[in-house]
Amino acid sequence: MELTSTSFLVTLIAVTVLAVLLALLFWNRVPGPGVVRWAARVLMIGLCQLTAIAVVATWINGSYGLYASWDDLLGTPSGQSASAMTGPPVGRAKFTAGGDGTRATYFRGSHSKLAGQVIVWTPPEYDAPGADKARFPVLVLLHGYPGTPRSWIDVGGMPGALEQQVRLGAAHPFILVIPEIYPGGVNTDCSDTPQRKIATWLAKDVPDLVARNFRTLPEPAGWGLMGISTGAFCAAKLPLQYPKVFRAGAALDPDPLTGDPEVLADPALRERNSPMWLVGRAKGADVGLFLATSAQDKDSPPQQLAAFAKAATGTGVRVKTLVRPSGGHNFQTWTGMYPDALAWLSTEISPPSTPPADTP
Repeated sequence: MELTSTSFLVTLIAVTVLAVLLALLFWNRVPGPGVVRWAARVLMIGLCQLTAIAVVATWINGSYGLYASWDDLLGTPSGQSASAMTGPPVGRAKFTAGGDGTRATYFRGSHSKLAGQVIVWTPPEYDAPGADKARFPVLVLLHGYPGTPRSWIDVGGMPGALEQQVRLGAAHPFILVIPEIYPGGVNTDCSDTPQRKIATWLAKDVPDLVARNFRTLPEPAGWGLMGISTGAFCAAKLPLQYPKVFRAGAALDPDPLTGDPEVLADPALRERNSPMWLVGRAKGADVGLFLATSAQDKDSPPQQLAAFAKAATGTGVRVKTLVRPSGGHNFQTWTGMYPDALAWLSTEISPPSTPPADTP
C-alpha cells in the first residue's frame, strides 16, 4: 500500500477507530492483579495515541508532499531507486510504460556520469492521428528536497493539472519530463561541484535522453522548467546558467535565491550557483523567469522576489512575479499557482509544431 495513497490513510483512520472501541470495550475487563490491569490500560492508551498520530502524520505528508514513497521516508534503496544504480548510458536507456500513462527509465548520463530516474509523460495530442511528425515543447518538472520524481504525480496532481489547463485553452500541450534532482542522494541545489555534476545531469544528460527518444522541439525555444521549493531554486538558476538549453523557468516558492550554506558550504561556489548572482551577469540572455510565493511563506518570502526582480533590471531577463495572499510551503499552495505558471510558460515556450506537408 503506497504511503501517499488514499487507501492507506483510510486504513489508518479505521485502525484508530478500532483501537478506541477496543479500549472502551476491554477497559474494565482486563483480568489479573491491579498492576497488570493498569499496565494493560496504559498500553491501550498508547495504542490509541500512536494510531492517531499516524493518521495526522500521514495527512500532513499528503498535504505537504514531504515523502512520496516508503523508500523515500525510510531512506532505503529499492529496485525502483536510482540512487544505488549505475544504469545504462543514455544511448541504451529503455523506457518502461507505467499504468498511469507515464514512461520511466534509469540511466547513466554520459556527461555527468551520474545515474538516476527520469519519468516522461506525453500529452494525448502526441499520439493523435496525423501527429506522427509533430514536435512538442518540453517542460521539465523539478521536485523538492526531500522528494522524488513521483511527488509530482502522487501528490502534485500532474499531469492532470496540465491537461485541465490545455482543455481550457490556457496552456498548450507539453511533454512532461520529471528527473531526479539529486541522483545518488546528495543535494547540491542542482549545481556542479567537484564531486557531483548535477547541473550537467539536468542540463545535458536529461535533455539528450529525452531528445533521443521523443519528438521534441529544439532547444532552447521549446524547453522550459517548473520547480517547487528546492526544485524552484533550480528552475530559476538553470535557465541563467544554460540559456542555450532552457528558454524559461517557473519557480514556485523557491528556496533562498542567494543559496543555502547548509547545501554548498563553499561561499564562492554557492554564490556562483545562486540565481541572484547569475541574473546580474545574464545581460543579453533570451531567458524568462516566473517567480511565485505567498505572503505567508517564511521559507520563500516575497521580499526575495522583489530583490531578484530589481537585480534583473537592465539585464534583458524577463521576470514576472506572483505573490498570493495566503498559503504555506506545500503542494496545496503550489497547485494553486499552476494556472498562472503554465499560462506564462505557454507564452515563453513555443507551441507544438508540425512540418509543412510535402508539395506533390
